Amino acid sequence: MDFTLLLAFITNVLLVTTLGWYLITNLQWYDYKLSRVILKHHKPHWHIIYFLVPFMAYYATAEFFPIFFYFALLPATFVWHKKLDKKLVLTWRVKRFLILLVSLTLFQDVLCTIKDACEVYGVFMPLAVAYIGSVIIEKFLFMAFYKEAKKKLSSIKELEIVCITGSYGKTSIKNFVEQILSQKYSVHATPRSVNTLGGIMRDVNESLASDTEVYICEAGARESGDIYEITNFLEPQVVVVGKVGEAHIEYFKSLKNIIAAKLEIMQSPRLKKAFIHNSVTDEPHERVTFFGDGVSNIDATLDGTSFEMSLDGEVLKLHTKVLGAFQANNIEVAVHIAKTFGLSSQEIAKAVSNLEPVEHRLQKIVAGGKIILDDGYNGNIDGMKESIRLCSLHSGRKVIVTPGLVESRDELNLELIKEINAVFDIVIVTGSLNAKLFEKNISVKNKIMLHDKSKIQDVLASQTKAGDIILFANDAPNFI
Repeated sequence: MDFTLLLAFITNVLLVTTLGWYLITNLQWYDYKLSRVILKHHKPHWHIIYFLVPFMAYYATAEFFPIFFYFALLPATFVWHKKLDKKLVLTWRVKRFLILLVSLTLFQDVLCTIKDACEVYGVFMPLAVAYIGSVIIEKFLFMAFYKEAKKKLSSIKELEIVCITGSYGKTSIKNFVEQILSQKYSVHATPRSVNTLGGIMRDVNESLASDTEVYICEAGARESGDIYEITNFLEPQVVVVGKVGEAHIEYFKSLKNIIAAKLEIMQSPRLKKAFIHNSVTDEPHERVTFFGDGVSNIDATLDGTSFEMSLDGEVLKLHTKVLGAFQANNIEVAVHIAKTFGLSSQEIAKAVSNLEPVEHRLQKIVAGGKIILDDGYNGNIDGMKESIRLCSLHSGRKVIVTPGLVESRDELNLELIKEINAVFDIVIVTGSLNAKLFEKNISVKNKIMLHDKSKIQDVLASQTKAGDIILFANDAPNFI
């Protein structure tokens, strides 16, 4: 093999691998749905730069393509990957795709003897076959893992399953229920924000102990039927539908569709008890307890939250170090569930007083004389307005770091901007998604538009000082 053929061979393998890396990264971001990568991507111009242009250059530049590849595409893709704050996670699914892709490319390049055919199919064919093959393999493995997880769930005698959905507060409710019920039961909850069928199946197969008495899951959705699939798999006896709003409105098109999707959880064949936020429906049902207006005298400060709630004819006076007035309703439903599981009022009150804040959800951190409110995982207007209200209670300077609301409407972002203008001394807007809207409407004198989030530490070090309160309100990976 002469040098020209060797260079072409190596370049072709590296090109296909580079394009495959880009493709699988985007698929992982969008739940491995190719239609969402193509139609719902927040930065579609990336597809042109890092995918379509290389294809066109491959066919247009012929023998000069290696120059373009090694001096333009490869460095540009490396820089793109380097700047991502949500890089590709090398799961077994990703590894299987990449191994299949590289194997097909090597096999094709070694056996290909018809030069024109190699030029035509050398890049497209391995990518297409690897994607289709990967989908087939994953569907086969999915069914096998599904059966394994289903069998494991049925093997745990008297296992009670609590499943939680809603637009906001799913993870907080899950964590509160887990912490309270742990006072009396052996409890396991899905980790972090895992809320897809695949993630729940993996948790069951890998982490659910055989002596678990209560399993607590959250169910998320990007389209109609997602929650029904989770419900059909888990068959929970206790379900929660938390507050519903316009989160992910771009996928569901209307609030009515979002509510219908969340209420799919009511179709559990083993349903015993359902707790539904009164913003969802007021239709009476023998198994439903409504919540959302059962708390009173809420006092939410930077030191914690106190409130009262009625429970079985008595008034409970509860206090927690968890921040945010809206958390009173999340704790309210957790208390109702605890009562269903037989905990006494005294046990419940003690557990509530010991509740730990959920990570990245109005998590208070004191460091270097500064108060940091990490609300990075909160992306709804009500929660963000409450975090801003809490900051307004601070006597020192107030700083907010935010990309604004994601997957939402301009009207809600303008409502958020109005709240920000009334409270903060320094506004740092991250990312480009809402940059133009914030640039135009933020009236705070010291505003910083920060497109590169990697510089946030340097900006905060130079702009803030001891005595400041810094709110990280929502976060969005830079592919959004």
